[in-house]
Amino acid sequence: MAQTSCKMGSSNQLEGFISWDDLKVDVERGELEVRDWGGNRSRVIVVDQSGKGDSVTVQGAVDMVPLHNSERVKIFILPGIYREKVFVPSAKPYISFIGDENRSSETVITWNNKASDKAQDGGELGTYNSASVAVESDYFCASGLTFENSIVAVPGGYGMQAVALRLSGDKALLYRVRILGTQDTLLDDQGSHYFYECFIQGSIDFIFGSARSLYQNCALHSIAQTFGAIAAHHRDSEEEDTGYSFVNCAINGTGSLFLGRAWGEYSRVIYSFCDIDDIIIPGGWSDWDQPPRQRTAVFGEYQSRGRGARGRKRVAWAKSFSFEDVRPFLDWNFIGGQQWLKL
Repeated sequence: MAQTSCKMGSSNQLEGFISWDDLKVDVERGELEVRDWGGNRSRVIVVDQSGKGDSVTVQGAVDMVPLHNSERVKIFILPGIYREKVFVPSAKPYISFIGDENRSSETVITWNNKASDKAQDGGELGTYNSASVAVESDYFCASGLTFENSIVAVPGGYGMQAVALRLSGDKALLYRVRILGTQDTLLDDQGSHYFYECFIQGSIDFIFGSARSLYQNCALHSIAQTFGAIAAHHRDSEEEDTGYSFVNCAINGTGSLFLGRAWGEYSRVIYSFCDIDDIIIPGGWSDWDQPPRQRTAVFGEYQSRGRGARGRKRVAWAKSFSFEDVRPFLDWNFIGGQQWLKL
C-alpha cells in the first residue's frame, strides 16, 4: 500500500491534498500521544468505549474538533460496536476516521433509521436523513471500519430506504471500508470521491446519488432476495461532470440485479474490467420506466468478465465503448484526483 496527507501549514506538508498518512496513526512514533493543536503534527483523538481514550463515542470525538479547523484531525476508533448516529458538519474539514485497515469488521458504526421513521417535527425523516453516518465536510478520509444501517428492507415496502453512509462533502477517500445496508445503502451524494478496496453491500439502488466517484478494486455484494439494482445515478444535463465509474470491481451475491438505473435523465454509470457473477439481469440496465432516458443515459461496460458479463444480451441503448471512449473514466483524472490526491 502506498501512503496520504491533507495537513496544512509547514512547507513539508501537502497543502490541500490527501495522502496515505491521513489514513494511518503511527503508534510506534508516538502519534497517539499528540493531544494538542500546537506545532505541525496532526491532532489525534482516541475513541475507546472502555473510557480510556478521549471519547467513548464517535460523535463525541467529532464534537471535539474545532469549527473551521485547517489541519488534519485523526479520529482513531478502537474496535467495538458503536451504536450511534454520527454527523460530520461542513464546517469541520480534514477529518479522518481510522480503524485497523486489516480488521474493518471489528470497528462498526451502526444505527437503524429508515426513511419512514418519524423526525422530531413529526414528519418523516426521508431517505437523506436516515443515514447512520452523514459526512458534509471536505477532505474526509476513512479506513479500516464499517458503516452500517441495520434495517433489513422489505422489497417494495413503504419508506424502507435506509442509508448507512451519506457522503456530501467534496474530495473524500475511503480505503478498506465496509458499507452495509439493504435498500439505498450508500448515498454518494455530491462532490468527488475515491473508494479503494471497499466492500459495499445492499439490494436495491445500494449506491445512489449525484456525485462524481471512482470505485476501484471494490466488492459490490448483493443480498437481494428477488430483483434489485446496484447503482442509481442522478445527472440532469450533459454539462454535469458527474457519474460513477467502477474499475476492476467484483460483483457477486444473490438475486437478479440491474447494473444501473437511470434515476436522472443523463445518468452516467460505467463498469470497466469488472468481474461480474451470474446475478445480473441479461438486459443489464433500466431506464427507470422513462423511455426518453434511453437516448441520454450513459450506461455501459468495457471488457467485463465472468458469468454475468453478457455484452450481446444487453439493452440496445447501452453504450459500446472503445478503449479511447472509456479511458477518461479509468483513473483519478475522472474525479480530478491530480488536484487533491497524493497517493
